[in-house]
Amino acid sequence: MPSKVRIALDAMGGDVGAAVVIPGAAISLQRHREIEFLLVGDRARIEPELDKHPALKAASKIIHTDVAVSGSDKPSQALRRGRKTSSMWLAIDAVKQGEADVAVSAGNTGALMAMSRFHLRTLPGIDRPAITGIWPNKRGESVVLDLGATIGGDAHHLVSLALMGAAMASVLFDKKRPTVGLLNIGAEEIKGHEEIREASEILRARNLPELDYIGFVEGDGIGKGLADVIVTEGFSGNIALKAAEGTARQMADLLRDEMQRSWLSKLGYLFARSAFQALRAKMDPNKSNGGVFLGLKGLVVKSHGGTSAEGFAYAIDVGYEMAHYDLLNKINQMLNREGGALNSVQPAPEDVS
Repeated sequence: MPSKVRIALDAMGGDVGAAVVIPGAAISLQRHREIEFLLVGDRARIEPELDKHPALKAASKIIHTDVAVSGSDKPSQALRRGRKTSSMWLAIDAVKQGEADVAVSAGNTGALMAMSRFHLRTLPGIDRPAITGIWPNKRGESVVLDLGATIGGDAHHLVSLALMGAAMASVLFDKKRPTVGLLNIGAEEIKGHEEIREASEILRARNLPELDYIGFVEGDGIGKGLADVIVTEGFSGNIALKAAEGTARQMADLLRDEMQRSWLSKLGYLFARSAFQALRAKMDPNKSNGGVFLGLKGLVVKSHGGTSAEGFAYAIDVGYEMAHYDLLNKINQMLNREGGALNSVQPAPEDVS
């Protein structure tokens, strides 16, 4: 474990940039005193915010650029316009050059993935990277991947996701053999696409020492916490994520409306206020902020663009945990030791975009 964790922050990413990034970094620094920050962005915007946080200022270095990737830029546009000059690229480049252990950005997701993949490249045996999130559930939390990095995936891709997800879960949840399930339309072995069934057969046959494969998990099993790691391809994963987020917001709105409907319901809320506060804290999206790009030769974390300073701090915390506990080395060890699991099926052809 490194004594210091160096984190490069894209200070111009997200809806408001430095106004959230800097106070978020200050919050995370209070929790992890061994962090050093590279703040990448417009010095004129960073310094006024940094002056409000003396401890953060002492632990930070500014890399100046006034070029930012727009939220409306397509990945190809971002690569053309922002390559080597934008705050997003320079934060990733700090990881590439070994100046930072992890990069964190709240910027354009497609652009961040394109730049990360182009500049850092994928690990040996990994065809495509994945966006990995931490999903709250009835038992605690699960690692879920892929949440939308790429669409589709053959058995080779799904097995690689299982290996990487298990490595991340072992770091986050301190489990030597986290449970892994494949998201499917049913728990029966005969259900689902051929690729999912083939990946299931491989995982059962290999009986990998670093993970405990439990079989197929239906959509409601994510919330139940049936597995430490839920694996799916990016199209299904992104739909599941957006559906869950939308349902959570809908339930919160309905509950608030009902609590305000009459004096009796308002009185009931007063008696149950502590329970509602506990529920709100558990469902707080800020605490689940921070999607890790797995499968790259470097660590990159994506924060929600519209998050608060507290939410951005949680994204930094995720990056800190991944670097502090040497996630990349764990993934490499699993891929090298269990390379047969990845080579037992034909890799997917490289995407062309």
